[in-house]
Amino acid sequence: MSNPRKLVFRIVMILLMVVSIPLSTNQAQGEIKVENATVAVSFGKSITFAAKIKSPLPIKQASLLFRGVNETDTRVETVQVAEDGSVSFTYDASLNMFPPFSQIVFWFQVTLADDKTYTSEPITSPYNDNRFPWRKMTRSSVTVYWYAGDDTFGAAALDAAAQGMLAIDEFIPISQTDPVDIYIYSNISDLQTTLMLGGEEWVGGSASPKLGVVLVAVAPGASQSIEMEREIPHELTHVMLYRSLGSKYEGQPIWLLEGIATMMELSPNPDYARALEIASQNNSLLALDDLCVSFPADAGNAFLAYAQSQSFVTYIRETYGIAGLGRLTNAYGDGFSCELGATNALGTPLSQLDSRWRESVLGQNAAGVAARNLLPFILLMMLVLVVPIWGAIDMLHKRRKRAIQSK
Repeated sequence: MSNPRKLVFRIVMILLMVVSIPLSTNQAQGEIKVENATVAVSFGKSITFAAKIKSPLPIKQASLLFRGVNETDTRVETVQVAEDGSVSFTYDASLNMFPPFSQIVFWFQVTLADDKTYTSEPITSPYNDNRFPWRKMTRSSVTVYWYAGDDTFGAAALDAAAQGMLAIDEFIPISQTDPVDIYIYSNISDLQTTLMLGGEEWVGGSASPKLGVVLVAVAPGASQSIEMEREIPHELTHVMLYRSLGSKYEGQPIWLLEGIATMMELSPNPDYARALEIASQNNSLLALDDLCVSFPADAGNAFLAYAQSQSFVTYIRETYGIAGLGRLTNAYGDGFSCELGATNALGTPLSQLDSRWRESVLGQNAAGVAARNLLPFILLMMLVLVVPIWGAIDMLHKRRKRAIQSK
């Protein structure tokens, strides 16, 4: 009977020891509670964080920590806590700006009277452009927002998005469930201001692939469908390329990303062909190697850069197929340089591909192309003629030899 009693005694002692173990640091998060947390946004101007912090001990010091969900740098601000635990802090959103329609994550770090520091659970809040009375319409995973035009306008935008997704799916396998938000501004000025207030450069349209957000400018009117079919699929392609390539997206040349996106436009810009024709005649085409990192800042050359990229990528697709473009994005994603990426993927350096595109599509170096095309026939003709010519030479040689011997 003594053994069972000793066993019970040991179990009781172990349980008492477990109960007496102090709380871990992770459990310390439960020592403070954040209630009634709010974020008031005045887009491009200010972000006001407010909450009430409850704790069992007096608060000696408190800090607000926040960052964009896709950022690595965290902003830290010391805040004053009222007697009832209320805290409020207004951040100047014109400094270290957040992208429009992004997400902000924030939390509080508090040191109590026991000199221990406790951290609250993170809270996520949207940072939207709330300067406009946005309307919205959703179909499948795509939501369209607009503030000018009626419901027909919103439905037309969803139609353009759906058609664009179908076209993109033939080139890139895409998810039909991951959400995409499309914000349509009624004019370039409004869109430009939004991008500037979000710390981004104006480029006519914009996509935030990591956020799944597309921003375009389309005015309600007779040409709205054409503009939607051009702008929406273009920007959607950037989002889908990012989701398909992941970390490899950042390693792609700009001419390739923009060329693919422009190729996906349902209503291609008719002025691209004219711009290429004029630039080719004037010998003012841009070197593709110069379009690897960025496009020109001036509007004229930027337009030409889009036209060249669209035509060049289309040439690659028609020559090497969709599989060739896939090999190209993989090569650049693996870190190959702009010149060598094409060599690795397609067996031809970028500079040589550029020359072939100019000759094949734009008709440059027509004499050289004709000579190169005729070269196989010239070689064949030489091979055909070499035998009789050699026979004739041999016959002449034999006649001369006989003539010499007869003397």
